[in-house]
Amino acid sequence: MQPTLVILAAGMGSRYGGLKQIDGVGPNEEPIIEYSIYDAIRAGFGKVVFIIRRDIEDAFKAKFAGKFEDKIAVDYVFQEKDSFVPAGTSIDYREKPWGTAHAMLVAKTAVNEPFAVINADDYYGVDAFKTIHRFLTQECTPQLHAMVGYILRNTLSDHGTVNRGVATTTPDGYLDGIEERLKIGQRGDSVSYLEEDQAHELSIDSVVSMNFFGFHPAIFEQSEKMFHEFVAETAGQPRAEFLIPKVIDTLIQAGEAKMSVLTSDERWYGVTYQEDKPKVVEAFKGLLERGVYPTNLW
Repeated sequence: MQPTLVILAAGMGSRYGGLKQIDGVGPNEEPIIEYSIYDAIRAGFGKVVFIIRRDIEDAFKAKFAGKFEDKIAVDYVFQEKDSFVPAGTSIDYREKPWGTAHAMLVAKTAVNEPFAVINADDYYGVDAFKTIHRFLTQECTPQLHAMVGYILRNTLSDHGTVNRGVATTTPDGYLDGIEERLKIGQRGDSVSYLEEDQAHELSIDSVVSMNFFGFHPAIFEQSEKMFHEFVAETAGQPRAEFLIPKVIDTLIQAGEAKMSVLTSDERWYGVTYQEDKPKVVEAFKGLLERGVYPTNLW
């Protein structure tokens, strides 16, 4: 069975100032997401599932209609504030949906096979898709998932700080844990993150999560149970987020699952800020010049 690609595309784009998921960076206004789908198709994925909000459905379907449906099955699933919230639970205090693990959970209705999860607005590289496809088709089990890890120095922005899940690994290459580090950036001669307004240095060679994971569908039942607990524990908190690293860490600490860390040396590109876009456009121009992608993807 061919694995599925789940694309997290319901974000608000508040720091970017617009719908960055479909903002063009290629020569024909292709957004980053199209290059990820192209990479997934040539790696052997059989389906793509977009996780979006209802209010951006028309814009998404207009952008992608007729482009790749003849090459890969396409489905849309909607992440809303009340998705998978236990019946009878009041969430009037919520300002937005519940984060990346919640977004992944709503794919439960559309995914029955091993699957990869990516962000819509991040570029991960050709080899990363081949690597995760190989894992999903050859190694993935209900107790074994995978993360494609990136080197921190390859994931920083020149135009502001970033948040990253910093990974620690066991001697045999499994994930030991992920610590979410906020406001990572260059400060003086070193890279550091902020915690309670204090700067803490980080190695630029740290392995970080860029939300590129490979999962067995067993993760849905496990994360749904955790989500219901999270909703109860964070009642009244309008912006609390249920994140994929938290789900993973909970399973690892409980001894219920392992996660292989598949480290990539590829350069990550993303558009956290509007000022990032020109650099990303130049990067894709270079990829096309080197023949990594054709000028006309489809």
